Amino acid sequence: MKIKNLNGEVLFESEELNMKSTLEKAVMEGVDLCRADLEGVNLKGANLKGANFWGADLEFANFWGANLEGANLKFANLRSANLEGANLEGANLEVADLYRANLKDANLYRANFWGQI
Repeated sequence: MKIKNLNGEVLFESEELNMKSTLEKAVMEGVDLCRADLEGVNLKGANLKGANFWGADLEFANFWGANLEGANLKFANLRSANLEGANLEGANLEVADLYRANLKDANLYRANFWGQI
């Protein structure tokens, strides 16, 4: 499985069978996922602690119950993303597009929402 950026360039490639496992492996290996094209991916319950999703397209992504503690989501497109029950403690959501995102029961302790309307 391949993770590509918004220009179609491969950021990470793995023999994992699904995107959730591929992303968890990439994050564990410290791969920079800046501007990743992940629209609509199912990352339910994924451990993405500390991931760098700066400027990534995560529109319609499912992060239900995922661990995004300390993740960098600055400038990320999270329109209509499901973040229900997600751990966003200390995450950087500065200027992220959260239009219609579901944040029900999400842990937002110390999350940075600078620039949000």
